[in-house]
Amino acid sequence: MGRNTRKRRTPLATKAVAGAAALALGGGGLIWANFYASAHEDRSGENRTRSGAAQIATINCPDVGQKLTKVPRSARRGVARELALLDRQITDAYTRLAETRQAQAGDAGYVDNAILGPLKSKRVATLDRIGININRAGGTAPRDLGRFAQCQGVPAEQPDTNDGDGQDQGQDDDGQNQGDDGQNQGDGGQDNGQDQGNGGQAGNGPVADDFIAIEDVQPGSRNLPNGLAANGDGGSTGSFTTECGTNENENRNSDNVIVAPGVSNGAQHQHDYVGNQANNAFASDEDLAGGETTCQNQGDRSTYFWPVLRIQDGTQDVDQGQPGGGQDGNVGRIVEPSEAQLKFVGNRTSDVVAMPRGLRIITGDAKSFTNGLNNANTSWSCTGFEDRQVTDKYPICPEGSSVVRTSNFQSCWDGQNIDSANHRTHVDFVEADGTCSNGFQAIPQLQVRLVYDIPAPQIDNGQLVNPFAVDSFPEQLHKPITDHNDFINFFDENLMDEMVDCINSGQDCQ
Repeated sequence: MGRNTRKRRTPLATKAVAGAAALALGGGGLIWANFYASAHEDRSGENRTRSGAAQIATINCPDVGQKLTKVPRSARRGVARELALLDRQITDAYTRLAETRQAQAGDAGYVDNAILGPLKSKRVATLDRIGININRAGGTAPRDLGRFAQCQGVPAEQPDTNDGDGQDQGQDDDGQNQGDDGQNQGDGGQDNGQDQGNGGQAGNGPVADDFIAIEDVQPGSRNLPNGLAANGDGGSTGSFTTECGTNENENRNSDNVIVAPGVSNGAQHQHDYVGNQANNAFASDEDLAGGETTCQNQGDRSTYFWPVLRIQDGTQDVDQGQPGGGQDGNVGRIVEPSEAQLKFVGNRTSDVVAMPRGLRIITGDAKSFTNGLNNANTSWSCTGFEDRQVTDKYPICPEGSSVVRTSNFQSCWDGQNIDSANHRTHVDFVEADGTCSNGFQAIPQLQVRLVYDIPAPQIDNGQLVNPFAVDSFPEQLHKPITDHNDFINFFDENLMDEMVDCINSGQDCQ
């Protein structure tokens, strides 16, 4: 396996994040819980720790999909359906958690007995079916899949354990340190936001501690790719830009044809699509190859998609009460980006090779809040301040500045597979010196930059007014760390060859 599972080398200073933080380990995931107010908040003396028996904010279950690295190709669709069912079971349990606060207050064992116990039973049955699918296809299911059945309730706030195990977990983004601002993921809910009148999302996030004024972020807090200047002698210094619009067509759905093919609402959150217009859960490669495209160059039928951004100002969108929308805890007005820049760049030590048709890449992790930071890989910033990047906070931009989301994709490929069972191990990030490890080959790196012209949220005595947030799985509480981006390559062969020639010859093309 490549860098997707390695520990990030983090300076000790990075660990000393603002305030004190706790590390809750359970079920294969990790959660940072900040139990002091951020420096930019006025909590009027409310800064205090709470007991370990604090109210449960969310549910943390092992991400089984990330653990299945060897699934026969013929079994993958069936396994994907069962994995999507595991996600739905977590959602149902989280919904019950949110709806039974009064019962929980009167019974210390309520969450374990009435929510986590039944959830484990359902997961055992589903995990059994996953094993059967794998074995019937001639594969070997991991031993004792049932060990992934147990989930844990995560308190909104926990006392500091001073346990450093796992604190360096994360990944290099092309050899980059992912955040001197600290991977402090917020407070796990600040009482789950129950009292926040933030336009209808109260109880599911975001919360005030998920935001930071961009002026309070240190310049250089995350080492961004230096672009073409980073390419050394012998590197591929060119670039290729494709213009595919900003989703003016409002082409959205809550499917994910990569992770949950054949499953309607498999993502449980809405995606914006640019490029290929045939993308839904049931699209085959042939469907995508023949689909219409919004890209100016019709030779690019690739699909580019990311979770939508919403303003939680009390208004609702067309998916109010629908799957992927209000039914899954995603509320507010969807905002289309004002800019969507799609650019492919080279490798700083070698030429790049062509991407294969149908190559699928996911960068970032929609479940980073409970999975931990191993696959977290997106950045938030503001125009005019893009030397200041954060992964674990939404930025509050000054007047005249716009919100920016940046994703830099994996750029090393195993040379054989267009996908892998866990959608991770067929691609990798470059090493710190720019090379690809494990015999992987350098491919053009996709860089996505999205700009949003949205009003800055206000924080009034710790309460959020008109916040924005990305769509997420309900139990992920709309944390900024869960941002992610997806790509499926359907450049025609001639245009892909043009891209490779352009990048390898040092030209800037579009």
